[in-house]
Amino acid sequence: MILPAPKSFAARPPRPAAQPEAPRMSAAPAPSKIVVEKLHAWFGPTSVFKEVSLSVTERSVLAVIGPSGCGKSTFLRCLNRMHELTPGAGSSGKLLIDGEDLYAPAVDPVRLRRRVGMVFQRPNPFPTMSILDNVSAGLRLNGIPGNHAETVERCLRQAALWDEVKDRLREAATGLSGGQQQRLCIARALAVEPEVLLMDEPASALDPIATTKIEDLIHELKDRYTIIIVTHNMQQAARVSDRTAFFYLGELVEEGPTEKIFTNPSQQRTEDYVTGKFG
Repeated sequence: MILPAPKSFAARPPRPAAQPEAPRMSAAPAPSKIVVEKLHAWFGPTSVFKEVSLSVTERSVLAVIGPSGCGKSTFLRCLNRMHELTPGAGSSGKLLIDGEDLYAPAVDPVRLRRRVGMVFQRPNPFPTMSILDNVSAGLRLNGIPGNHAETVERCLRQAALWDEVKDRLREAATGLSGGQQQRLCIARALAVEPEVLLMDEPASALDPIATTKIEDLIHELKDRYTIIIVTHNMQQAARVSDRTAFFYLGELVEEGPTEKIFTNPSQQRTEDYVTGKFG
């Protein structure tokens, strides 16, 4: 309700003495979901990267950029302990999610991969399964009981795919387009309710329209998940991420807010890479 203005200034009551302004409380920083401390990874005698330390804020997107062979994908695989599945591969250092050491002896790697889902460079739907069975596969493999129809629908909606496949759920997943298959793989990863979603070049094999849909999806998903994406596409990193980490020759050269990395990096090597002087 708007109060009528007083008839004259004189009619106004005296103004109370100004009170000292209460100090403004600065907003608490968002908690770190992932903390990496002096991570080192290798294949046999060959070091992939070393002394990598960074943190990833909860419900944010970190883009990992750098030329081929610099350790980006290996770094991603260390985060859900897939790296150790390769014969001769190993790692050292600390990797914490919510303060829990992922490499502690008591941690079950299979259960860990439920918390830390992964989407690979090329769509990899299970070829002998229907669309419905692809999404629910993780639920069955993890022994999660019940009717999975609601979960399948929820995850397909989260992956912006439900309207395109709701009348085809019993059809083979291989009948979908490349972009649809990749979104199906994202829905499959979401079905087991991970806390972190790793994406290794998720749009590199897709056309521009499908790539846009994946990028839009990343924007929507970060409201619920912490996302780390490896990408060679500088424009994509700039569009989708909150922070960016630049790897080069097995070293984390620089990590910071995406806008700063692309407009005012601290390291000359970062500037040379993002401006296309090498890579």
